Amino acid sequence: MDSNQSPLIHTMGRNYGSAQPTSACQEQGAIANERPSITARNAGMLFIISSQFFFACTNISVKVLNTLEPPVHALEVIVVRMGITFMCCVIYMIVMRISNPIAGPKGVRTLLVIRGIGGFFGICGLYWSLQYLSVADATILTFLIPLTTAVAGRILLKESYSVNQAVAGVCGLLGVILIARPSFVFSSLPAAIPKGHYLPESTSAQRLAAVGASMISVLGVTGAYTSIRAIGKRAHPMHVMSFFSLWSTVIASLGMIVFNIPAVYPGSRTWSLLLLTDGVFGFVAQALLTMGLQRETVSRGVSGMYIQVLFAVLLERLIFGVMPPLLSVLGAAIIISSAFFVVLGKQEPTQSTTANINICEEI
Repeated sequence: MDSNQSPLIHTMGRNYGSAQPTSACQEQGAIANERPSITARNAGMLFIISSQFFFACTNISVKVLNTLEPPVHALEVIVVRMGITFMCCVIYMIVMRISNPIAGPKGVRTLLVIRGIGGFFGICGLYWSLQYLSVADATILTFLIPLTTAVAGRILLKESYSVNQAVAGVCGLLGVILIARPSFVFSSLPAAIPKGHYLPESTSAQRLAAVGASMISVLGVTGAYTSIRAIGKRAHPMHVMSFFSLWSTVIASLGMIVFNIPAVYPGSRTWSLLLLTDGVFGFVAQALLTMGLQRETVSRGVSGMYIQVLFAVLLERLIFGVMPPLLSVLGAAIIISSAFFVVLGKQEPTQSTTANINICEEI
C-alpha cells in the first residue's frame, strides 16, 4: 500500500460499482484510448445533484408535517421514513440476489455501522432544528457540512483538496448566505422565508437547542459521508442505505420509548400522503447520493450539495408562492457557477484509480 494512501481505503475485493465484470486494466486501457465524455467523467456529481432535488422535497414535506395538529415528532418521522427505506433496500437486494443483504460485505461492516449511526444523528439533528429554526437559519447551518467533510476527507482519507475546490466551496457558501439571509448576518433585511410562515414562534431556549442540534447534525453527516467514501465500491449502494435506515429506525424507536414520545397516527389523507412522500423521496435521494459519493472524492462531491438551496427556493415558489428576492437570484447564480466550475474543472485521479494503474503496470 502506498504510504500516502489512507488505511481506510482498500482497492482489492469485490467491486459493486460496475455492472460488467471488466478488469481494472481493461478499464484503464479503454480510458487511455478513448477520453470519456463529460457525463461519464462526472457521473458521481450528477447523481449527487439529482439527489438534492429529492432531499429538498423531503424537507418541505417535513416542514408541513410540523404544522399539523398534533405535530409529528422528528423521531416518528425518522421511524416511518427509514422503515420504508429499509424495506425497499432489503426487497431490492433479495430480488436482485445481492450477497449479504442484512449483514453487509465483510471488511466494511464497521464502516457501514459508522455510516448508519452518523447518518441517524445527521437526520435527527436536521429534523429537530426545523421545528424551532427558520428555514434560513437551518439552511445556513446545514451547509457547514461541505466544509467539514472536505477537511475530514483530507485528514482521514488523505484525499486531494485543490485550491480551486476550496474557492468553489467558499463561493458556494456565499451563495447560500445570500439565498438564506439568516437574521444573524442580515439583521436589517427580511429572511428568505418569513419567520413563522411554517412554524410557530420559538423561545430563546428552543432556538439555542435547535442550533446545538444542527451542530450535531453537521458532525453526524460528516462522519457518514466520509465513511461512504472510505467504503467506496466495496459495498453495494443498497448495503450502505440499509445500514443507515436500519440503525436510524432502531435508534429512533428506542428514543421514542425512552423519552415516552407518543406516536401520532394518521388523521387525514394529507398526513398519510406527506409521510409516504417523505419515505419514498427519501429512499430515492439516499440512493442517488450514495452512488454519487461512491464515485467522487468527498471534497468534490459535497460541492454539488449546495444546489439543494436552489431547489428549495424553486419548490417553495411553485408550491407556496414565496417569491425569491434579487439577493436569492444572485445567490442561486453563484451556486450554479460554483458547481459547474467544479464539474468542468480538471479532476485529479483518486487513490483507487492510481492503485489500479500501478497494478496494471506490475502485470
